[in-house]
Amino acid sequence: MNYLSDKIMKRVRAHGRGNWVCTPKDFLDLGSRAAIDQALSRLAKRGQLRRVGRGLYHWPQISDLSKQVVPPNPAQTVAAIARRDGIRVIDGGMYAANRLGLTNAVQVSPIYLTDGPTRQVKVGRTSIEFQHAGTRLMQWYGRPGCPVVNALRWLGRHVATHPGNRVVERLRRQLPDDVKRDLKANITSLPSWMAEIVMQVQGDAA
Repeated sequence: MNYLSDKIMKRVRAHGRGNWVCTPKDFLDLGSRAAIDQALSRLAKRGQLRRVGRGLYHWPQISDLSKQVVPPNPAQTVAAIARRDGIRVIDGGMYAANRLGLTNAVQVSPIYLTDGPTRQVKVGRTSIEFQHAGTRLMQWYGRPGCPVVNALRWLGRHVATHPGNRVVERLRRQLPDDVKRDLKANITSLPSWMAEIVMQVQGDAA
């Protein structure tokens, strides 16, 4: 193994087998893009790394039960795609609503929202769907209140404001104060119906 390949594998191993999906961009501090691409290609041919998509690699883990390669973690895969393509990505609205206890619906296939283009990305046998989201939603990227805004957007005004769905009650009971404060601080960027919900869930948040 040459020096560059050894450096790459050292960084990959630091994350643990099967725990990280990497891209050439993750190693540009070690050499030129062309040299990195060649090193990753050699490592994949040797079976030390597994190529799971265009410019996506991981250190394969073998299942003790099936003796087959365990697919890479979806969240790690999506994070790698975001780094590779220079885009921002957040969980789909259904997923966010489910995590918040606002719906029992479960995503059959992975859907993510992004400031990049709408498309499907093939990773192994899995197809990951990216849907373009507008500026109004993506400005919440990385903020504590992002999952709440995303979930409410997915539910829609009629469902979210219907008294029988107890959305306000559920959010008031379970949202941490820092999330409530973040929502209130940025309330002017929300549609009026969503802003009204945010005001109702504030409770004792300072």
